Amino acid sequence: VALGTARSDVVALDGEVSNSTYAEDFAGAHPDRFFETYIAEQQLVAAAIGIQVRNWKPFASTFAAFFARAYDFTRMAAVSQANIKLVGSHAGVSIGPDGPSQMGLEDIASLRAVHNSTVLYPSDANQTTALMSQMVDREGIVYLRTTREATPVLYDSGDTFPIGGSKIVKSSRSDAVTLVGAGITLHEAIRAAETLEAEGISARVIDLYSIKPIDAKTLQAAAQDTGCIVTVEDHWPEGGLGEAVLSVFTDNNLRPVIKILAVQNMPTSGSPAELMSDAGIDAQSISTAVRDLVSSNG
Repeated sequence: VALGTARSDVVALDGEVSNSTYAEDFAGAHPDRFFETYIAEQQLVAAAIGIQVRNWKPFASTFAAFFARAYDFTRMAAVSQANIKLVGSHAGVSIGPDGPSQMGLEDIASLRAVHNSTVLYPSDANQTTALMSQMVDREGIVYLRTTREATPVLYDSGDTFPIGGSKIVKSSRSDAVTLVGAGITLHEAIRAAETLEAEGISARVIDLYSIKPIDAKTLQAAAQDTGCIVTVEDHWPEGGLGEAVLSVFTDNNLRPVIKILAVQNMPTSGSPAELMSDAGIDAQSISTAVRDLVSSNG
C-alpha cells in the first residue's frame, strides 16, 4: 500500500486470496489500480504481462503453491523479456493446518529455474519493506516468497538489504559451523545457535534473503572460516536454498562439509511447530545436525 501511494505506476493483481495475503488493503487504498482475476492464476500472470507492456509496475500475488498453475506463463514472460513482480505467500509446512495442497514446497526451485529471474525470501517486516522498494524497478521475473507465521522483527527500519546480498546475523572468530536459513527457518537457525552457544559450540548464522542472485562471496568466506555449513529450508531439497548454496562451490577449490535440512516427506495437517519438527527443520533438528557434524569433524 505504501509503495502504491509513493508510486502511481504500481498496480496490484490478486488470485482471490486477498483476505489472506492482505492485497485487499491495496484494493481499498488504490481501487483504480487493483485487479481481481479470481481463481485463474494463468490469467493473473498473463494480465501482469500485458499491464507491464503499458509501462506499469505490476505486482501479482497469490499463495506460493498456486503459481505452479501459471508456470508456462511465467516461463514465457521471461522469453518475452517482461518485467513482472510475483509474490507467493503461505509457503512451506510452516503454514500448518491448511495441509499439503496449500504448501508451496517447490516454488524456489521453479522460479530459480526461470531465465533472468530474481528470488527473494525475507525474514521480517523491515527486510520485506526494503526488498519491495527494490523490486519495483528491477528487470525480469522477480519473485518474493513471504511467510504466513508471525515472526520477530530482527532488523531496524533503516537497515539495507541489497539484492544479491545476505546478512550475517551472528559471527565470531571461533565459529565451528555456519547455519544458513531464510524466512521462517532463519529464526529457527538463530534459536539453534543460541542453544549451541550454551553448549560451547559457536555457530555463524547467515540470512540468505537473496537466493538468486546469491551472495557467493559471503558463503565462501564462511566455508573458509568454519569448514561446515548447515542449510535449512521450508522447501523440498530439490532446487531450493540448499542446492543454491551448493552451487557457489562448483567453480573453486573450497570443499566444505554441507548438510542440507529440508522437507523430505509429504507433510500432513498440524500446527506449524509440529510440522517443522516432523520435517526436521526446526531449531532442535538444526542443533542435532550441528552436534553430529562437529563430532564427526573432530
